[in-house]
Amino acid sequence: MKQILALREKRAKAWDAAKAFLDTHRSDDGLVSAEDNATYEKMEADVVALGKDIERLERQWAIDAELNQPLSKPLVSKPGDPRTTSASLRATDEYKQNFWQALRNKTPRIEVLNALQVGTDSEGGYLVPEEYERTLVMALEEQNVLRTLCHIIHTESGDRKIPLVVSHGTASWVEEEGAIPESDDIFGQLSIGAHKLATMIKVSDELLQDSIFNIPDYIATEFARRVGAAEEEAFLTGDGLAKPTGLLNATGGANVGVTTAGTSFTADELLDLVHAIKNVNRRSATFLMHDSSVKALRKLKDGNGNYIWQTGLREGEPDKLLDHPVQTSAFMPQIAASNKVILFGDFKAYWIADRQGRSFQRLNELFAATGQVGFRATQRVDGRLVRTDAMTCLQIKTA
Repeated sequence: MKQILALREKRAKAWDAAKAFLDTHRSDDGLVSAEDNATYEKMEADVVALGKDIERLERQWAIDAELNQPLSKPLVSKPGDPRTTSASLRATDEYKQNFWQALRNKTPRIEVLNALQVGTDSEGGYLVPEEYERTLVMALEEQNVLRTLCHIIHTESGDRKIPLVVSHGTASWVEEEGAIPESDDIFGQLSIGAHKLATMIKVSDELLQDSIFNIPDYIATEFARRVGAAEEEAFLTGDGLAKPTGLLNATGGANVGVTTAGTSFTADELLDLVHAIKNVNRRSATFLMHDSSVKALRKLKDGNGNYIWQTGLREGEPDKLLDHPVQTSAFMPQIAASNKVILFGDFKAYWIADRQGRSFQRLNELFAATGQVGFRATQRVDGRLVRTDAMTCLQIKTA
């Protein structure tokens, strides 16, 4: 923790030095020479590199803290108890042992893995053990920034119907003994389903049978890397056809709050974006953009000549823009004509629906000729923007 705090202080000093350098090397017309600009670019790159080091150390600290915590509930349920659910049965040590034996295929064929009956899905795979699924979700959150920002729900089967208030009733002034006018709320409904996301992981026979090879960690890391990237892209740009409806989609996505007057954005346009949503939604609002957009806005100043970018100093506090946290995603569009380059608002208005659990299936014959075993990993997930008034975006003008 001391190392993280030291790096944060070092990063803050480096950023102050970069700003001071830029201020003192501008010519009378406000321009910077090519040589000075190269020096500033290197100073800025050092600040970004320090930020990435801090993020890595914070993730390590969070994982260590999570793994050192005891389970919140004891594993006491037994198969066959009518009061237990499939999820609770998947929390038993017997189920966990049978699951990994089935994937490694070290168990003799004559042995019956009874515990796996509760985890068999409709397509022949096995739902992962409950404790291990928490590891997968944690890995997905590290890979997918939207999972750390948005509201996540869990569904068992069928579409999830979400009631929405389309318009609110109002109060009226009435005279004594006067009739009170009716004014009802108008309700609508939004449905969240589940779209299938899958990936294939191949492992050699020799590596799989090697007891030193940590197959749970490998699958968790590889699954999170592939699925996390696909999820994040869909949550932003998905069109709702066999995938979630993304925040940037023209239908069902965030409304355009500001369209720039030029080929990039200005400090005033960012202020307009912040005030494009109601104050109640701004209280927990966050900026989301591509890293290249962050680079552009680092140089923006307000009317008093002060940089609008604010470097996070305290532990766990992200960088800020106009007093709001800033997050980045590689799947946000870069600055170009007609692109929606900045999302702003309360991301809890976007709901991510996880259906049941993640499942794995071992494929013995498909890659047998090359001495490999395939593992098919699948999950079902959907995402929808539930409250359109809570989110807005900034779009670059059409060329």
